[in-house]
Amino acid sequence: MSDSMIISDAQRMAQRTKFLNKDTVVGVTCVPFSGGQPKGGVEDGPVEMVRFGILDQIKAMGYTVELSAGMDKYAAKPPSDPPVGKLKNARYVSTAAQRVRDQVHAHCKERRMCVTLGGDHSIAMGTLSGTAAVYGDSLCVVWVDAHADINTPETTESGNLHGCPLSFLLGLCEAHEPFEWITPKLRKDRLVYIGLRDVDAGEKALLRKHGIKAFSMHDVDKHGIGRVVEMALDHVNRDRALPVHMSFDVDALDPSVAPATGTPVRGGLTFREGHYICEAVAETGCLVALDLVEVNPALGDPASLRQTVAVGCSLVRCSLGETLL
Repeated sequence: MSDSMIISDAQRMAQRTKFLNKDTVVGVTCVPFSGGQPKGGVEDGPVEMVRFGILDQIKAMGYTVELSAGMDKYAAKPPSDPPVGKLKNARYVSTAAQRVRDQVHAHCKERRMCVTLGGDHSIAMGTLSGTAAVYGDSLCVVWVDAHADINTPETTESGNLHGCPLSFLLGLCEAHEPFEWITPKLRKDRLVYIGLRDVDAGEKALLRKHGIKAFSMHDVDKHGIGRVVEMALDHVNRDRALPVHMSFDVDALDPSVAPATGTPVRGGLTFREGHYICEAVAETGCLVALDLVEVNPALGDPASLRQTVAVGCSLVRCSLGETLL
């Protein structure tokens, strides 16, 4: 077969997609932000992924990359940011999330695939607000994480906002200042979790009260990752006819696979289980946006950093259509 007849990963995804333009453009937003949690270094996650070559890797798949400008602006902290109730760095997080929202929205309204590299998971207030502004309440969310990140300002024990984004996005709490800009558009029946294994008591109560579907590592052990992903997609998108935003925290993976992350929990997804999730969601043709968050280059030795960054990059590629064969 001649080179001219070989179909690139980007072209295969363009043929498959149900919601995006066929022009094989990926909008990438790098969010060097750590204000949603206390450990420094996670702001360097997207920088290290770029240094590792993620943008060139995406281009090598046949895509054109449109990179959002202004990475440096995420470092600007407000002059005063006292706690809002229990919540720490609320103004800083809110300002960053609004910027993320605008950048993600700019990509999504052009109907291009949107990839956001974090940064801590509080940025999902912005990424999901941006996609939901385009796709409305038909948007399905696949949240891959060791943690539920659904604490409210009342239930949070730590006050760290990377553990709270979904409560705001689902409207489980009143969006007081400085989060009054968040308009809840996510439906509880269109959110599904994969990989949970460290869930606060208050979060468990919220999941049960609102009937939010979650597949823990117990379910992965019991059914296998293939069946879990199928059940998860069946729950939120039975006919595979709705757009999907996947938000992937690398701490969903076992620490032996992704050690350089801020809140590692033993007993997580294997390398192949994490990649299978991305491959299977990509195969649906429904994926419109991806978050890859919580890579922290400051934690662990250089080998741990390289390993985690490499895994993060390969998860992105799989989500964009890279296959084993």
